[in-house]
Amino acid sequence: MTSGATRTHLVWDWNGTLLDDTHAVIRATNAAFAEVELAPITPEQYREMYCIPIPRFYERFLGRLPTEAEWERMDGAFHRYYTEQRVACGLTSGAEELLRQWQRAGHSQSLLSMYGHDELVPVVRGYGIEPWFVRVDGRTGPSGGSKALHMERHFAALAGVDGVSPERAVVIGDAVDDAIAAAHVGARAVLYTGGSHSRGSLEGAGVPVVDTLAEAVALAETFSA
Repeated sequence: MTSGATRTHLVWDWNGTLLDDTHAVIRATNAAFAEVELAPITPEQYREMYCIPIPRFYERFLGRLPTEAEWERMDGAFHRYYTEQRVACGLTSGAEELLRQWQRAGHSQSLLSMYGHDELVPVVRGYGIEPWFVRVDGRTGPSGGSKALHMERHFAALAGVDGVSPERAVVIGDAVDDAIAAAHVGARAVLYTGGSHSRGSLEGAGVPVVDTLAEAVALAETFSA
């Protein structure tokens, strides 16, 4: 087996990447919009307009940032509705086998999400994939924060894992924010079109864009060749 120091480490995003939940997220977003009497949006609108932090996404439809009271109502409605809808969501097609193969080949991988940590860990465990990650990190602060700072903390925690550093890592996600967070720490990124963003909006991030997770993993392997 090749030493971990010469192997690419994968940092996987969760929502919209490993978990096929974009339709649940859009329905939950429309529940949040109803709290401030915004019209519901279509999947196409969501994929063109979505951005992080979430208050900025809401600003694109409100024409201004939500007030603190509006944000609390919208965020609460989103999470209540999403929690109900998430139970019907499965892993993205082929994701389980890709994770298994990567781990069995001697590579390392971790999971980083803006989904709340206390909710994320049992959900990941419920899909039976937790053992394939050296670390699973969800958001520990309030909703709507920065993924770049979360990525910093993730790699600080990974520092003790042999061979894992941003320079040897590839972030696989479905949002422009994943590429921004990767660049922030000095990692590479590959973006997947099956989640929260359209191909057109992803291509503006200046990193490779692929249509399947299998393509993302195959591309990540070439980065260390």
